[in-house]
Amino acid sequence: MSRDAVACDVPSADPFGERQPPLLHQQAQVLGGQFHFETDSPELLEIVRHAYQNLPAHTFSHPPPRFTVRLFLTPSACTNVAASEPPQMRPLAGNDILCGALDESSCAIIDPLRQSALLVVSERMLPFPYHVRYELIEFAVYTLAARAQGLIPLHAACIGRSGCGILLMGPSGAGKSTVTLQCVLRGLEFLAEDSVLVQPENLLATGLASFLHLRHDSLRFLTNPVQAASIANSPVIQRRSGVEKLEIDLRGPSYALAPSPLCTIAVVFLSNDIAPGKSLLVPVHREALASRLAENQRYAANQPGWSAFERALTLLPAFELRRGDHPLEAAEVLSELLESA
Repeated sequence: MSRDAVACDVPSADPFGERQPPLLHQQAQVLGGQFHFETDSPELLEIVRHAYQNLPAHTFSHPPPRFTVRLFLTPSACTNVAASEPPQMRPLAGNDILCGALDESSCAIIDPLRQSALLVVSERMLPFPYHVRYELIEFAVYTLAARAQGLIPLHAACIGRSGCGILLMGPSGAGKSTVTLQCVLRGLEFLAEDSVLVQPENLLATGLASFLHLRHDSLRFLTNPVQAASIANSPVIQRRSGVEKLEIDLRGPSYALAPSPLCTIAVVFLSNDIAPGKSLLVPVHREALASRLAENQRYAANQPGWSAFERALTLLPAFELRRGDHPLEAAEVLSELLESA
């Protein structure tokens, strides 16, 4: 037997790379926590920076909890590159560890108790930075922030003014993004488009005020030609449903981002029903609100803290927002609702 063969049989002193710290780092104060990202890949670091730079530093406690997210780029075990998008994520769980697996080499492993996550990304995922960001990185960040801080994860948008916020709920396609954009163009503060984390007792809400995703046909509602042209030039992403949307980055001087968590003052359910006359807002009675919340937020309704959240939210005004002739009407109604808080 050769000396080389013998050397190959000797176990490595660090087979998992535990003592080889990644060379690249990025900090982000988001969703109430201090996130520390570590990676061995400039490409993955750029995706992280694109997701979290220039966001308001939201905190619920001082000092904020610290989270560590490690990202590693690995060679793909498959030479076939997907033509349009990677495989669907498969969620898995066991022993308080959560996992989301994409392709044969890409996954997110999340340990809320240790406030850490390990993300492995295959090289074949690099042509899909939106999926890496949305389905791996943001999945880990939102999950860590929610589980470690006891926050309620809502499928909702949120806009606000002067520290007060309104939760906008409704299924995909209900018009949350279109109405949210009209609110932002009107000068209201942007908190989140699709995912909001809320403290269950005091209803303080946080989110990632970075991107808003708009269907092309919603451009017809933009009356300012300069704004319309700028938004129309935004990058295009494709949802898993096949729907293409403009990805509008709102982290610029033209838009107001919520500088701190917003205190929820009302919940509004978007409806596709046409408003009779001029009355867009229809009150939702307290007796119907709990069942409507549970139906609209099925994932959140199974999370710890839901009962406290439901009790607190049912004490607030709730409405159904019906469609008018133009989404600007909805923005005006929501602005008036915030002014009356």
